[in-house]
Amino acid sequence: MENFLLAFIPIFVAVDPIGILPIFVSLTHGLDRQHRKKIILLSLTTAICLAVGFIFLGKLTFRILGITVGDFMIAGGGVLFCISIMDLLNPSKQHRLPSEEVGAVPIGTPLIVGPAVLTTSLIMMDAHGLATTLAAVLVNIFLVGIVFFSSEGLIRVLGEAGARVLSKVTSLLLAAIAVMMIRKGISFVLALP
Repeated sequence: MENFLLAFIPIFVAVDPIGILPIFVSLTHGLDRQHRKKIILLSLTTAICLAVGFIFLGKLTFRILGITVGDFMIAGGGVLFCISIMDLLNPSKQHRLPSEEVGAVPIGTPLIVGPAVLTTSLIMMDAHGLATTLAAVLVNIFLVGIVFFSSEGLIRVLGEAGARVLSKVTSLLLAAIAVMMIRKGISFVLALP
């Protein structure tokens, strides 16, 4: 149990289910319950597949392709930055990403399982073993699902105007998170020998 907690806590911080909730609400604002449920299920499935696949094949794939963790962080940050700019500059939902794709990208990856989660998973796997890390990742993704399925209450509390304001603020925060990921990725790449 102690090993599980030691793996769970850093992954929980990397996933940050409460921190990504406003972004999820922003990206799914105005959708009906059924459509939002499909997006949640797609995002969780994407996150699980990516995380499990990466745990088993991540180091090998990076080695084969010559990719570093820094490269991965820069790419993930670039994707998030583009999405946030599209949302900030286009007030109508029609110009946003097609809603079917939102579940996989950006919610499933890189929001739920992005460079921070994948990197942390590799570190936890070295420290606590495969089974413990896999369990910690899956429990964290399950917690994200609980938070997302509870998001309707938040939407009801905010109302239409509040949801629009939250949408714009979270798009700005998403841009800042993207810049941070790119900055950390560049720092990582520059620190390489």
